Amino acid sequence: MKAAVIYTAGGPENFAIEERPIPTPGEGQLLVKVKAFGLNRSELMTRKGYSPGVQFPRILGIECVGEVVTDASGEYKPGQKIAAFMGGMGRDYDGSYAEYTVLPKQIIIPFESVLPWEVLGALPEMFQTVYGSLHVALRIKKGQSLLIRGGTSSIGLLAAQLAKNAGLRVIATTRKPESREALLQNGAHEVLIDDGQLALQLKALHPAGVNHVLELVGTLALKDSLQCASIGGSVCMTGMLSEQWSVPEFSPMEFIPAAVNLTVYDSGQIRISAEHFQNFVREVKAGMVKIKTAKVFKLDEIVEAHRLMDSNIAKGKIVVVTD
Repeated sequence: MKAAVIYTAGGPENFAIEERPIPTPGEGQLLVKVKAFGLNRSELMTRKGYSPGVQFPRILGIECVGEVVTDASGEYKPGQKIAAFMGGMGRDYDGSYAEYTVLPKQIIIPFESVLPWEVLGALPEMFQTVYGSLHVALRIKKGQSLLIRGGTSSIGLLAAQLAKNAGLRVIATTRKPESREALLQNGAHEVLIDDGQLALQLKALHPAGVNHVLELVGTLALKDSLQCASIGGSVCMTGMLSEQWSVPEFSPMEFIPAAVNLTVYDSGQIRISAEHFQNFVREVKAGMVKIKTAKVFKLDEIVEAHRLMDSNIAKGKIVVVTD
């Protein structure tokens, strides 16, 4: 099989396309024919050597869609469409940057769909992250307000649509004024240009703050985002576009405003049910949710795909197909 392998941490050019034997599944595992996968910022950080405990060489990839090849238990039949994400995939063991991969059953979600693989490849981790952030971490309700910091990211674009469909007022941010109209067309009711001091802008328009903040920029913006929340409001840090894991000299009493809740969402710790994912796939097929794909690459083009992710100019999900 063909696989994209990285031997040492560094830039996109460190990927090598190799021929490797098709792996053999063990007990509790499936052999999966990978059809497509999305790129994720965590893979960029792993590639750069920022993920503690990851050993090289490694086949990266924390998500994929594909078809079951073999399941010794008989639970899954050959040809069953599946989605898989997280659970150590592409970090503790080889992931989806290959034509075939062996995966533990606990990270598998079966589904049915006639959507093309390049669309399905954008969905698993993006849906899991957005749905979990909004409904599990923030517990959004109709009539509330939501600030999405990092609105032009693939997560931000989907979050705006799902929040609007749920009846929330959505405020999205971007650093680029030319992205304003695209965010409004994507579901945002308001767009703010992020200059690093967003709380001043937001409080001028909404003095009491917003009910919820979905923080996608990460630790560099977190303190300012906390100032955007209303009393009793919540901030969920889900993304790390800034590529920085921690807050230096964190002092909770000074960092977190009184009566504002701070949480995180990590799809590696919480799983969304197969039923929720199947419903989401149906909504995409029906046109109720629009998936913004930045560009679709082939597996041989993994270097170019990572260069696009590095550039931070992709407005949407970057997808790789194996066929």
